[in-house]
Amino acid sequence: MAILNALDCPDGELSLLIVDDDKIAPLNQQYRGRSGPTNVLAFSMNEGAFADIMPHLLGDVVISAETCLKEAQSSGIDFDQHFTELLIHGILHLFGYDHEISEAEERRMAAKSDEILQLLGKVREI
Repeated sequence: MAILNALDCPDGELSLLIVDDDKIAPLNQQYRGRSGPTNVLAFSMNEGAFADIMPHLLGDVVISAETCLKEAQSSGIDFDQHFTELLIHGILHLFGYDHEISEAEERRMAAKSDEILQLLGKVREI
């Protein structure tokens, strides 16, 4: 996967689950304490007491295709473009990036996301 290669982790493994809003909303409530659907959730396997057992097993990324479509339409961008952005966002969370920690971390995560989008040739035309 090109995204993992860009993150210098070509042997990394993750699962990707594509769901609708009805499936992601309970996960958002249970794991983030936020009601309603969200666009992407990430569940890292590189945290906790047993993180070193399988270091190449990164975790799980869950994307709501329904929310992705709504956001893409409201932003006037292609579904595939926005899906790629959400996938990168979720994978970056698996690598420890967290835009909610601080503005500096948000900028760092956005810069890395833009770098990967450029490598994939998926830069948005403004």
